[in-house]
Amino acid sequence: MGEKNEELQILIITGLSGAGKTQAINCLEDVGYYCVDNLPPALMFKFIELSMQSAGIKKVALVIDVRGGDFFPDLSLVLEELEDSQINYQIIFLEASDEVLIRRFKESRRRHPLGSSSRLLEAIQEERRILQELRGKAHFLIDTSNLSPRELKEKLDLRYSENESLRFSASIVSFGYKLGLPMDSDLVIDVRFLPNPFYDPLMRTMTGKDPMVIDYVLDSSVTKSFTRRFLNLLKYLIPYYIKEGKTNLALAIGCTGGQHRSVVLADYTGKQLEKMGYNVIVRHRDIAKHKTEE
Repeated sequence: MGEKNEELQILIITGLSGAGKTQAINCLEDVGYYCVDNLPPALMFKFIELSMQSAGIKKVALVIDVRGGDFFPDLSLVLEELEDSQINYQIIFLEASDEVLIRRFKESRRRHPLGSSSRLLEAIQEERRILQELRGKAHFLIDTSNLSPRELKEKLDLRYSENESLRFSASIVSFGYKLGLPMDSDLVIDVRFLPNPFYDPLMRTMTGKDPMVIDYVLDSSVTKSFTRRFLNLLKYLIPYYIKEGKTNLALAIGCTGGQHRSVVLADYTGKQLEKMGYNVIVRHRDIAKHKTEE
């Protein structure tokens, strides 16, 4: 084991209880990692040795945290042993704010590994203290306080998936021109030429989330012609973005007020890109800012 193994990829998942380690390991399993949860650190070196001898295992992800109890302090020694043996590894450290962790534990009704529900905050703070040194060694630090499980998955996919389409993501925002352009957009698409639901009294106070508005916009022959050409453009562009190393496309779609047409087109475009296999996040910047004239 003295020689460096270039083939086996080793990820060590650790961090605060309730920060999302279970979601992380599930995601890594989906992209081809052989995963083991709550492995005692003393067994880690032997497990890696066996994995190196297996032709069928190329990537392993190990969750190691304070649930290991008295065995957990052995982790520092094992990491030193890996480094002495020239075995590469990466540490993913997940954390979240005290307030978020408390809420998650209360919602799940699970007991913190270091304490009872009556001293939950103390247990979280004690865990932070124990993990402080390990956090400083992390190669990838993720704060999940404001991340949904899907957003955490997208972060890990972008970094660890071998599928190029999974590593690429599209961020789509709908907006209203009269409220200003989004400042961080790669492509801005103006859909103010499409039929406007605002001029129908029944739909004036609705949004692009309402079925009547969606049907009105998408059933237009102008919209159908536009979306066909627009999606063909994206099909052409995205592979070249990927080839050049770009991992995210920020796409802004605007109408006058950001309430009707841009919302419909942003949602529709997002669904079509998802069907192509890309990660997509859709956000509607101005949908709730006004109910007045477009």
